[in-house]
Amino acid sequence: MKHRNAPKLPIKAASPEVEPGSQMLIEERRQYILALARQNGRVIVEDLSKDLGISRITIRKDLDYLQAKGVLQRTHGGALLPQSGALFDPSLKEKETQHSQEKQRIADAAVALVKEGQCVLLDSGTTTTAIAKGLKKFSYLTIITNAVNIAAELSGTDFEVILTGGSLRRNSFSLVGPLAEEVLAEMHADILFLGVDGFDLEIGLTTPNVMESRVNRAMVKASTTTVAVCDSTKFNRRSLSKIVDVAAIHHVITDTDLPKAMAEGIRDLGLKLTLV
Repeated sequence: MKHRNAPKLPIKAASPEVEPGSQMLIEERRQYILALARQNGRVIVEDLSKDLGISRITIRKDLDYLQAKGVLQRTHGGALLPQSGALFDPSLKEKETQHSQEKQRIADAAVALVKEGQCVLLDSGTTTTAIAKGLKKFSYLTIITNAVNIAAELSGTDFEVILTGGSLRRNSFSLVGPLAEEVLAEMHADILFLGVDGFDLEIGLTTPNVMESRVNRAMVKASTTTVAVCDSTKFNRRSLSKIVDVAAIHHVITDTDLPKAMAEGIRDLGLKLTLV
């Protein structure tokens, strides 16, 4: 069975470097496998063998190689993305394909918290981008963001849109660095919607990039209410850079697949929890 929405297979003329039964170079094939894993969360040996027209033994060797590089974790019959994910920093484009339905429900719940005329602070990310699109139903808001794509999304509205400035992270279209932090220190927002890559009750909220974490921390300080918006796969996960303790936020919006123990832990800390 073919993978749904699989990355397009590059076609190359045959050469001595090409594996038997395939027109793809070895490195191209491995990049294709990695892209598929990032898109779907896992890859299956049998499916890859059929898709690529090469032996399962060759696929297993590719997965072993990718595991040795630390980008995949081998399992019986296939491979998963590494469980820790501490250094994994997927691009915005890669994130767009992951858990899109859950993110839209989270965004809808977030938009319901906003009132006309408020100042809303938006972190970069796919969920906050969905929130920005939902905010277009309002007549007037002030939006502060470090996300270039969100500012562009709202450019046709009557909102006052403030970009923080800073150095551009091409991976996430976000602005980071001292300039962004200094601007946020002079701002005040009614509500912040913060996307995170890791949410752990002991460690706190985390993200793979150190500079991003500093800007996120400044956002929390600049806001009256902080709402974490993330799908359930981000919980019980720790990324590289800490943003804040869980107790520093006020509200969590996530999907209904959140583990029961985590839900109880969040409520025990006195935070509001919305499951969608």
